[in-house]
Amino acid sequence: LGALFGILVAHGVSGAHLNVVWSMSLSILGRHPWRKVPLYALSHLLGAFLGAATVYLQYYGKISTVFSGGQLLVAGPNATAAIFCSYPAEHLSFWGGLVDQVVATALLLICCLAVVDRRQGRLPNGLAPVLVGALILAIGLSMGSNCGFPLNPARDLGPRLFTFIAGWGEEVFTAGGGWWWIPTVAPFVGGLLGTVIYELLIEVHHLTTPHEEQSPGTLYIMD
Repeated sequence: LGALFGILVAHGVSGAHLNVVWSMSLSILGRHPWRKVPLYALSHLLGAFLGAATVYLQYYGKISTVFSGGQLLVAGPNATAAIFCSYPAEHLSFWGGLVDQVVATALLLICCLAVVDRRQGRLPNGLAPVLVGALILAIGLSMGSNCGFPLNPARDLGPRLFTFIAGWGEEVFTAGGGWWWIPTVAPFVGGLLGTVIYELLIEVHHLTTPHEEQSPGTLYIMD
């Protein structure tokens, strides 16, 4: 639902990318200018940081006093850092986490490219955001137990930077064997993989010519 409403709010202004991996994918396909990607990435990072700050402000009393007894912890039964960003489950190895994020983000990009591919058939107005929201829900339900399915570098790094500043300290970057860089880097790898798979196995094999050109930025993505 968060992704769905985020898309509805922002799509008229920016295409509601909400995830720089999607911006990168569109740029690779020539549907989005590369010069805008850094600005989109910075905007996503700032938005995620401010979103984490908003959550902390709303639940300050619960987080800082009631639940954790005045301590802001990254690990243990009273840890609260995972409210804001992802950490690996105990069973997840370093390589397992890397594979998890590459596979999940590749799937995300494959399905989102299918949603906006007009040669697959035009969707009724307003249905695309619903499908994207349902896709994220499906990925979360089926792949979320390993590390919370970040899928989005800014969605993880922005809140992690906030927790570092707000009092959780440098452990937010050292926990899980330096886990933080996997949800920051692996989604780009998965996004590139998903884009190449869809382009080579689906899009170049369409039998019909689209009646109108692919829109350069009108869909979306998020978390």
